Amino acid sequence: MATRLAAPAPGWTVRADAIVVGSGIAGLTAALELRTRVPHVLLVTKGQLVSGSTVWAQGGIAAVLDPTDSTSAHLADTLVAGGGLCDPAAVEVLVTEGPARVRELVRRGALFDLAPDGAIALTREGGHHADRIVHAGGDATGAEVSRALVARIEAVRDDPGIEVIEHALVLDVLTGPPGLDGRPGAACGVTLHVIGEGSRDGVGAALAPAVVLATGGIGQVFRSSTNPAQATGDGIAAALRAGAVLGDVEFVQFHPTVLWLGAHAKGQLTLISEAVRGEGALLLDTDGARFMPAVHPMAELAPRDVVAHAIVRQAAATSSDHVLLDARHLGAAFLRRRFPTIYERLLEHGIDLTTDLVPVAPAQHYHSGGVVTDLNGRTSVSGLYAAGEAACTGVHGANRLASNSLLEGLVFAHRAARDIAARGGAGDLVRAEPVERAGAAALVAAATRSRIQRAASDGPGVLRSAQGLLAASEILARVPTDAHMGSAGGVVADPQAAEWETTNVHQVAAVLTATALARTESRGGHFRTDHPLPEDRWRLRLEARLDAQGALVVTPAPLPGVVAEARPA
Repeated sequence: MATRLAAPAPGWTVRADAIVVGSGIAGLTAALELRTRVPHVLLVTKGQLVSGSTVWAQGGIAAVLDPTDSTSAHLADTLVAGGGLCDPAAVEVLVTEGPARVRELVRRGALFDLAPDGAIALTREGGHHADRIVHAGGDATGAEVSRALVARIEAVRDDPGIEVIEHALVLDVLTGPPGLDGRPGAACGVTLHVIGEGSRDGVGAALAPAVVLATGGIGQVFRSSTNPAQATGDGIAAALRAGAVLGDVEFVQFHPTVLWLGAHAKGQLTLISEAVRGEGALLLDTDGARFMPAVHPMAELAPRDVVAHAIVRQAAATSSDHVLLDARHLGAAFLRRRFPTIYERLLEHGIDLTTDLVPVAPAQHYHSGGVVTDLNGRTSVSGLYAAGEAACTGVHGANRLASNSLLEGLVFAHRAARDIAARGGAGDLVRAEPVERAGAAALVAAATRSRIQRAASDGPGVLRSAQGLLAASEILARVPTDAHMGSAGGVVADPQAAEWETTNVHQVAAVLTATALARTESRGGHFRTDHPLPEDRWRLRLEARLDAQGALVVTPAPLPGVVAEARPA
């Protein structure tokens, strides 16, 4: 596997004390925290500041704000959803520091929905045993959080301590000389391609002793996803190429209730928030029968993997490829007020949430794995940090508890920024000049993306098997990885954004397929039809990295606080 992208040499250079890549909740939080703690922070975003994945989050942020709730209860719910693979220390950090981070969001201007007594209104979602979901605009929490944080960035744009580069696709993490022990060199910046905006365009280099990857998830690896078009796994792939360790890559959360628009629908699909079921909506099969009470004690509010798998099975049992969401009994006025965004988006497809049954089916929604970090966001590459969906903090384990994702971005981005400032002040982060890494450069033709997505959807999709995963592996291995495949019917690839993104999609799909094939059990977001039960020997993390020759290596690693009875052969 390639250790860098095929791209022109940088034509310009900018220097900073820290670089943050991404403008979702994690990236914006890290940038705001760093602005007052280091002399110069550079915030790089693939589109505009307002285009991060956070804006699409509907449900809310999980935090213990009700005096009758407790952090121990939130911790317990998170551990149950994580299927035994959470890092308990990371979850403890999440639930104990989360309330303060939410209140900090309020101080930064986020306007959450309020209860009649003026307190922040709280609701419940799947897997939670208490009302602890903070929301805004009914079902537009992500949009409100993004608005508030972007406004804070815009307010300090003229501050010399922060610089924003929009329309910039990060290509690779730059690294210094490798260590004598063969360990990857320290991160010292990134290469990026700016799409003709502002004073810089084309490929350039941004240099800094600390880099925070907050680039979001991997949704475009699949044919159908709730993720925006820019979710092409850029940060995860760049970290892998730089020598970082990835973890829990096989655990993909498929949201149970995504608007079903037919078997051939692709791209970003409309999510029907779990909060709709939290308010009392029911799931029916196409014969009109409710089925979740027989599946799980929490019925429609069971953890998302349970609901997603139950929908797939029930649809098959009724010779269908979807089920129906029934919210009609909740009342038209309530639904329009509580879920205005969902209501309007469904109307665009001719469906009235207040009077119609809504066809739904699972689609890719969230990635529980990513770049392995410690509790301060540090990866295995010195100077390289990850936060938000691009990171594997150990919080989610095999399956994310509803609305823990925005909270994770808040908590661990805050921690990463403070760690960078502390290490920088202590002289532990040293500037280095980048060196070219050994290994091949890759460029996958954009025209092959649909083939990659089909392989990922059919292989490491909702239901997986050795047969499907091996077939996907073979397809991915045949996808061209050089610029010109020659005259034997190959596709020509040119160094440009579509090709670089497709290369990232291909590399992430390859790692996802390899780890899903290696884990011969079912747990959380990973379900193997040929190994349908969880096994204690698999209570571990699969880590993926590139060896010195650029080959992908997948190895089992113990989890902090988790003891396995035996290791897989």
